[in-house]
Amino acid sequence: MIKFKQPDVENFFQTFGIQAFAVNKDESQLAFSTNLNGKYNLWAMDLPNAFPYPLSFHNQSCSELAFDKQGRYLLAIMDQDGDENGQIYAVPPKGGSLEPLRTHEGARHMGLNLSKDGERLYYTSTKDDQTFLKSYCYDIKNEDEKVIHDGKDAATYLAAKSPDEQSFVYVKHYANTYVLAFVKKDGQEIYLTPDREEQHTVSGVEFVSDSLIYFTTNYGEDFSYLARFDLEKESFEKVADVEKEDFDSVYYDQSSNSLYIRAEKGVKDKLYQFSLNEETLNVIDIPVNEIAGLKVAESGNLYLMGRTAVRPPNIYMRKDSQWKQLTKYNVPGVKEEEMAEPELHTYKSFDGLEIEAQFFKAKPENSNGHVILWPHGGPQAAERATFRSLFQFLVYRGYSIFAPNFRGSTGYGLKFSKMVEGDWGHGPRLDNIEGLEYLFKKGLADRDKVLLMGGSYGGYMALLLHGRHADYFKAVVDIFGPCNLFSFIESVPEHWKPVMKQWVGDPVEDKEKLTEDSPIEYLDSMTKPMFVIQGAKDPRVVKAESDQIVEALKEKGRDVKYLVLDDEGHGFSKKANEMRVYEEVLAFFDEYIK
Repeated sequence: MIKFKQPDVENFFQTFGIQAFAVNKDESQLAFSTNLNGKYNLWAMDLPNAFPYPLSFHNQSCSELAFDKQGRYLLAIMDQDGDENGQIYAVPPKGGSLEPLRTHEGARHMGLNLSKDGERLYYTSTKDDQTFLKSYCYDIKNEDEKVIHDGKDAATYLAAKSPDEQSFVYVKHYANTYVLAFVKKDGQEIYLTPDREEQHTVSGVEFVSDSLIYFTTNYGEDFSYLARFDLEKESFEKVADVEKEDFDSVYYDQSSNSLYIRAEKGVKDKLYQFSLNEETLNVIDIPVNEIAGLKVAESGNLYLMGRTAVRPPNIYMRKDSQWKQLTKYNVPGVKEEEMAEPELHTYKSFDGLEIEAQFFKAKPENSNGHVILWPHGGPQAAERATFRSLFQFLVYRGYSIFAPNFRGSTGYGLKFSKMVEGDWGHGPRLDNIEGLEYLFKKGLADRDKVLLMGGSYGGYMALLLHGRHADYFKAVVDIFGPCNLFSFIESVPEHWKPVMKQWVGDPVEDKEKLTEDSPIEYLDSMTKPMFVIQGAKDPRVVKAESDQIVEALKEKGRDVKYLVLDDEGHGFSKKANEMRVYEEVLAFFDEYIK
């Protein structure tokens, strides 16, 4: 009788990711960026068959993909080793070399928006204005380019164009919770919401005709809803909402004259269809917890990319109200029921604020009794009920993971999201501590068996919690987290800088608060073993942030391990690097639970 070994953590290393995808006009080809060969490249499937074949061998991340409506080419935005300076390339539909289309060293291009005839490309770039940005129209046939908008006051992005290409909607990003939108026509700028002074956001934007615009906004309310702007009448109108759900992206389906709307409700996404004829809103069942991308074909078929807590990213097609899974990514050798579905918990923080958290609980037969506190990144983001191989293999190995959506997280309304602005280190920090106290009271964790790990803002919070509450933790992992809010404010990308005063604080006006909330100020209290991980090309949290904390701790003779990945940015785009990091994190934690 043949006996197979039980799956081990190595199985979780073999999961694949999907970054972006596109479907051609007649739905005969699906293209997507995936790391099937260990690095991200473009792959495709000829539908309805579902066997992937490679299109490119660039070995770099891709943030956006778009097919020419005429089927002549595929456009892709790719960076270099995580530097996030996306360049625009053209690729033959059947694959081959990348042809540079719009490139500029050190600049970032974003927002692929092709004309119907495929002759003109509209996009936004930092190449001529790194702070406020410019938007362009590039004539692909004649190789001519013109600036169609100069940003001012804040980073300004092209969001949508009218079918006749005479009107354009731009969003102006003052802060993550203060995003205005205006339509520009004949040189005139008309804002979509009535009051520009009241802070609110505008997100998904779609033209359904040359004069009618639908979008999502939380103008005048706490949660975002669907709104309509009539360009001829210059009128704003609320159209539809769902209580305590944040409407986000909007997608127009011309075949049914309806809109698909992605909504956030806590740790999961929902999908709605809004009929423009009947003005009715209906929920659409989806096979995922998080929608990472959605495309509407001219036929009305939907193509969705998303994840569940126990299933990696996959692409699905919806036809005749039925979903079909096109990609088959999973964890090799591990059944979904062997992985951890998160338990949802709610607790009250130090000031009575209600916090929602997920608890990924190790199975009793595997549990080593230790809990890892995971403060998420952002901070104006949220930990969703979606797949992280890092989580699942740690849980499989016996660790439980506690992931609170502390104040500042998204999906809980505008007021909740604003609570982190100018307060990076007090309220959110105590929300995390109160979460641990909740676990202790419920008997879900032991005080002497808690570890700490986070990335980006979560890395910052891991450093700060270590510095101010070291007694709670046995060991700490910081993945590209800022350690000094003053140097962090100065080193972010230029187009981020206009938002920093509201988001983090002003180095002069808020000097005392920024000092108090900078982890570098608490070196004497950082007494527990630490592992710091950093991408050398990270443009968001630069390597100098991790260098600072590591050098300062080593000067004090502290136990600190430092791993720098030379070919990564703000994340892990290469499978070999991801595997190395995960293996070393596991080994680090295993060493200190003995």
